[in-house]
Formats: sequence, C-alpha cells, structure tokens
Amino acid sequence: MKQHQTTILQAVNLTFHYPERELFDNWSADIPAGVTLVRGGDGRGKSSLLRLLAGALPAQAGELQINDVRWHEQPDVYRRQVFWMEPRSEAFDQMTAREYFASLPAAYPGFDDALLPELTEGLSLTPHLDKKLYMLSTGSKRKVWLAAAFAAGATLNLLDDPFAGLDKASINFVVQMLNQVASDPAQAWVIALYEAPEGVPLAAVVELGD
Repeated sequence: MKQHQTTILQAVNLTFHYPERELFDNWSADIPAGVTLVRGGDGRGKSSLLRLLAGALPAQAGELQINDVRWHEQPDVYRRQVFWMEPRSEAFDQMTAREYFASLPAAYPGFDDALLPELTEGLSLTPHLDKKLYMLSTGSKRKVWLAAAFAAGATLNLLDDPFAGLDKASINFVVQMLNQVASDPAQAWVIALYEAPEGVPLAAVVELGD
C-alpha cells in the first residue's frame, strides 16, 4: 500500500474465517485520508472486508481504530464515524428516499443537508425522492446510498462496487464527487472494485488478488 500523510483507520491483525474457508488471517493495514481501492476478484473478500471495517461483521481477532476511537472499547462511537450500507439492504424499504435522507442527521452529526439538491440532481434521483425505496430499481436504490454517503460527513466511508447498476452520467458524477472528497484530510473513502476506477486519484490500494 502507498502511504499517505494522514492515517484515518488502523486495522491490526484482523482475522476472519467463514465456516467453509479462511478469508483473512492477521490482516493489517493503515487506511489513509483520500480514496483507497480494495481490488480483487470474485470471492476474494472485498465485500467482507468492508463489512469488517464497518464493524458490521465481527472479526474473530484483531483491532480497528479510527483516529483515537477503538472498536472494541467504543463500538457505538466507532460506528457513528462510519458510513456503510449493504447495497442490497431492505432495511429502509418502507421509507421514501426523502424520508431516508431526513433520518440521517440523527446518525451522522456532520450530515450536510445543503448538499442533497446537487447530489440528487447529479444522480438523477430528483424524480424519485417521494417513492418508497422498495419501488426503486437496483441502480436507483444504490444512488440513494451514494447520495447519503457524500452528504453524511462520516470520517470513514465504505462503498461496495459503487458503479454497479449506474448509468454513464451517474458514474461520471460519482467520479467527480470522489475527486472532490479525495483531497479532504479528515475523510477516508474505501471503495471495493474489480479494477481501479478511471479518473479517480487513489491514496492507497489494497490488493486481495484475483
């Protein structure tokens, strides 16, 4: 991994095994400010690693720390510094997109409501704001999570395959937004993809293999 001046997340000796196979054994990394790519082929653990870093999937061993907050000491405080959403989550399906966005400031103190008009317009979400999330296509639902991520103001932001199901204009907009956040010294963005995204400056790369 290429080192950056500011480390946002430290993962030390993470170990996680599914019953049928080993996945991570004493895995360590310093995740810097900016955009970090988690690259790997099918089944290499990209999504599982993001869940581990989010604290959504408990590791069997190891430690996670965002700035001075340690997961095992302050799990609730840790989670409030992380934006993570399972792409296929149905947890908010009975909310409209507008209601979902309105619920976020309670979870994310740095949520910037003023960014939402630009984000929803850039992602072509404006016509869908008053539809319940279960009514949205897979791509549109992913756009809701992406808009939420960019407005949340979280310290650590985890995006699993952020371009999946998106039209070309929305992909270009996400690239534009990642370019904007890449220079923020107080935020880390970890994106899981098969290959490096074109046009996005990377602070680091985590290679999980093909």
